[in-house]
This record gives sequence, structure tokens and C-alpha cells, in this order.
Amino acid sequence: MDQSTTNSLPDAYAPAQIAMRVREVGETKATMPVLTMFALAILAGAFIALGSLFFTITMTTGTTGQPPAFGLIRLAGGLTFSLGLILVVVGGAELFTGNNLIAMAWASGRVTTQQVMRNWGWVYLGNLVGAIGTAALVWLAGVQTMSDGAVGETMVRIARSKISLDPVSAVARGVLCNVLVCLAVWLCMGARSVTDKILAIVFPITAFVACGFEHSVANMYFFPIGIALAAGSTAPLSIADALSNLALVTLGNVLGGTILVALVYWSVYLRNSE
Repeated sequence: MDQSTTNSLPDAYAPAQIAMRVREVGETKATMPVLTMFALAILAGAFIALGSLFFTITMTTGTTGQPPAFGLIRLAGGLTFSLGLILVVVGGAELFTGNNLIAMAWASGRVTTQQVMRNWGWVYLGNLVGAIGTAALVWLAGVQTMSDGAVGETMVRIARSKISLDPVSAVARGVLCNVLVCLAVWLCMGARSVTDKILAIVFPITAFVACGFEHSVANMYFFPIGIALAAGSTAPLSIADALSNLALVTLGNVLGGTILVALVYWSVYLRNSE
């Protein structure tokens, strides 16, 4: 490779530059027209649901043969779930958990509390619509019948395991999840190419999934499909319990994304520049 080619390949943005870019993007997101914001949020909910479906298929071992080693199947599940955030970031969509980084623009005084709440509220609702809509399409497509119904059993098992979490675990797993999700988005802001962005996403997202952390938007897909499939069984899943878990995980996501990522980086790189 000659020198001219080398010079045409700029390195990633430095952390201080990433902080300024995240702040600027936060301003744009917070002031986006509601209709645009809501439409992009529906897309993000659908994208995360597709990643969740891919994860479910990967985690289904079927009824024959030896199940794969625990760590390896969790690794595979995390890799496939990464599809969701790759679609969000590269395809362009509004994801509630990633938008917790708007707190950097808020801490800098660039957007108001009302604007932040407006964005989070509409995006959360849009993510919910997109996730539930995708769950309905998956149901109509009969994906749950694959592998002699083993995929459907996995869907119910995933939803049941999430609903059974105690409140402290649900919040803590939500915190840890969104630390990694927001770090994945942060790393993407340092990238200059699609390939860079995909590589930046894969490792943090694979880690949070493999470790069993909780993502509120993914749960917006897992719960409807799991509840629907378990409705006719002897042990149906409770909608009230699912909503309780979703609230707790959402709280954890907000705490992890805003305090442990956005406000920490704001304090390090932007506090003295305001």
C-alpha cells in the first residue's frame, strides 16, 4: 500500500471528539419532529425484535443430540442478537436505550429536560409498537412451529425466565445491559466506516446477551410472543408480571445509560468546556 492510500484512511475519532459528536447528535435527536422520531422508533423496535428472533433460533437446541456447551451457545446467541443494533445504527433508527446518551446534550445545557422526556417517551412508545408488531408477524408466520415446536418452547422459556427475575436482579441486569449498549453506540460514534461500526457493535452486544443482562426493547418482543404461546398451557404467563419486569428493566437501562456512560463521559470530556 502506497503512502497516499495510507493517508486516505483516517483513524477513528478520539474519545474527546466522540463526546462532542454524541452531544451534537443528542441535540438533533431531541429536536427531531415527532412523526419522524416515532416512525424511526417503530423501525428500531422491529429491528431489535428481529435480532431477538435470531437469538431465539440460535438458542433452540431441539430434542435430539447433546446440547452445546453453555458458554458456546451463549456466545452464538449474543453474536446473532447483534443483528438488531447493527440494523438500528447502520440502517438508521431511534432506539430508546441508545438515546439515553442524549443526557450528554442535556448536561451541557444544549437541550431541555422536557425535550429529553419528549424524545424518550415517543421513542419508547414507537419501540413498543415495532416490537409487538414484529411479534405478531412472527406468530402469523408460524416460526414457533419450527424444529417440531422446539422454537416455540424456547420462546416461552425465555419469557418465563425473564418474568421470574426478582426486582433487584431485573434492575441490576438492566443497568449492566445498557452500559454495554451505550458503549457500543459510543464506539460507533468513533467509527468512520460501516465495517468499523459493525465491529464496534458486535463485542459489547455479544457480551451483554451472553451474560444474561436485560434489554427493555428486546423484552417488548420476548414477552408478547411468550405470553401468547403459553396462554393455552397449564402454566400461563402473567401480563402484570411482564409489565412489572419491563418497568424495572427500563429503570435499570436508564440508570446504566445515563449515569454510568453519558454523564461519566460528559464529566470527563465536556464538563470544563461548557
